[in-house]
Amino acid sequence: MSNSTLPILLVEDNADNRQLVTWILEDADFQVAEAENAEQGLAMLEDNRYALILMDITLPGIDGKEATRIIRQNQTYGDTPIIALTAHIVAEEKQNIMASGVDALLNKPVEEEDLLATMSTLMK
Repeated sequence: MSNSTLPILLVEDNADNRQLVTWILEDADFQVAEAENAEQGLAMLEDNRYALILMDITLPGIDGKEATRIIRQNQTYGDTPIIALTAHIVAEEKQNIMASGVDALLNKPVEEEDLLATMSTLMK
């Protein structure tokens, strides 16, 4: 039985990071849909529902903060939990990321226990 009836959307431009997170989630019985950039992720949201979104912050084109703002403005999926993933967290940037509308923020490389615990909290 799957951990969720709805898949998790992973928006991440780095193939290695995408693979790592996908392995973690699949090992925990989640289904994962992958997007390589924000534009692709936003398009996927138009046609599908997701239990949660994992959003890389540093993306080519539309960055993760702007993508989150766009998601939050949409009534259909604006309340979907979003976890920001970034390798660059300084105090000021953390505030800017959180202000974009994400529900949580995790450092990369992502630690399996932290990711699953944060997801569990947000998906209740």
